[in-house]
Amino acid sequence: MASPKKDGVTRRTFIESATTGAAAIAAMTHGPAVWAAGYSPNETIGIAHIGIGVRGGQLIVETAGEPEKERPGIPNTKVLTVCDIYNPHMEKAAKLSANPDVKRVHNYEDVLADKDIDAVVVAVPDHSHSPIVIAAANAGKDIYIEKCWSRTVPEVKAMYKAIKENNTVMQLGHDSRDSAAIIQAREVIKTGVLGPITFVRTGIFRNRPLGKDEWRWYGWYSDFDRPDETMVRENLDWDRFIGSAPYHPFSMERFWHWRCYWDYGTGIAGDLLSHSFDFTNAVLELGIPHSCSCSGQNNLLKDGREAPDTWNTLYEYPDKNLSLVWTSTFNSMAEAPGPFDVDIRGKDALMKMAENDFAVYVEEVSNKYRDKIDSGKIKTGEPFIKFDPKETPEQPSHMQDFFNCMRSRKKPKDNEDEAFAEAITCIMSVESYFKKRTVYWDAERQEIV
Repeated sequence: MASPKKDGVTRRTFIESATTGAAAIAAMTHGPAVWAAGYSPNETIGIAHIGIGVRGGQLIVETAGEPEKERPGIPNTKVLTVCDIYNPHMEKAAKLSANPDVKRVHNYEDVLADKDIDAVVVAVPDHSHSPIVIAAANAGKDIYIEKCWSRTVPEVKAMYKAIKENNTVMQLGHDSRDSAAIIQAREVIKTGVLGPITFVRTGIFRNRPLGKDEWRWYGWYSDFDRPDETMVRENLDWDRFIGSAPYHPFSMERFWHWRCYWDYGTGIAGDLLSHSFDFTNAVLELGIPHSCSCSGQNNLLKDGREAPDTWNTLYEYPDKNLSLVWTSTFNSMAEAPGPFDVDIRGKDALMKMAENDFAVYVEEVSNKYRDKIDSGKIKTGEPFIKFDPKETPEQPSHMQDFFNCMRSRKKPKDNEDEAFAEAITCIMSVESYFKKRTVYWDAERQEIV
């Protein structure tokens, strides 16, 4: 929505007075890539999808489109191969691939050996991220991978090293990064409109009917009908699911509900905290925090899960004089903020950020805006700066950004540097939870201490 003029004060007036106008903001936009010699604009990029469960099914629709619904996929790409360790998922993927000749492959190693595959889209449980990313980078494939990037500091460091050494184009799957509001909010903040920013608050709240609890679905977010166990066992490569995790006998719950168990993920941290932090980091460019204090417990969902249903995290940035608080529960969502709602609190103004919108409200005690408050040009309780979509070009989708960067060999928006910060930040909360104390990031040693 365009920002209406209020008593002669507009967003443009404030931004331009701070020497940053719409042109500068547009210049920061990640627009269409300049094609490089690696792939011509009309050359088809061959894709393999590895892992076609809940999120993986959504991603293959995004790349391949839905021809029967006249919904286009990503131009000049083709899904050549689908790979999954569970046969029904692989068959689902084949149907969604928009390619009657698509290959069905059981082992990801066979995918990476295929010279026709230029890029892999990976949506497997988190404990399998590291081996696949490292192998794909070493095989010369570009990589789109779902969040959280990985589970442990050694895994993250090894992944980062492989990406850098192979000049791999890698995109982490936080698709809120395609928001034009992020770009505009970032530039507004850089003008100092908010004054010193000392506190950021965000979080995600969810609630489901008991018996249809978070992470306890079967193949889709709203599917709670338990499949036949014999059929699942016959169609699943359990050993490949376990991978490098500690061995456990076949378990329907561990396969379908892997986020509930520490062997395969990082609980709320990897699923939801990762979303909010990556989004907030895109706006504020915070990087890895100096310290983290985290607590969590299962307050209601005592259903055998290991990972808590409630997670409270405090990050400190003493070099920025800033604290970030993130909270989550699976047991309440009434009057809760949205998944990308962020309060960015400055001494002089508050920015309320949403995924595709923001608004700035004055602090009533602000000396910076005292004259404008007294004259009525700025009114407390009413936004005096708002997101204006006309000032920032619409962005390519997160997946399109990845393929644009494959062609240009430029860094995607959520590249390995952003992924490293996201993963370490989430892992810090898990380390604090288990150690029951504040933990710190040693930037020199690249370790959590």
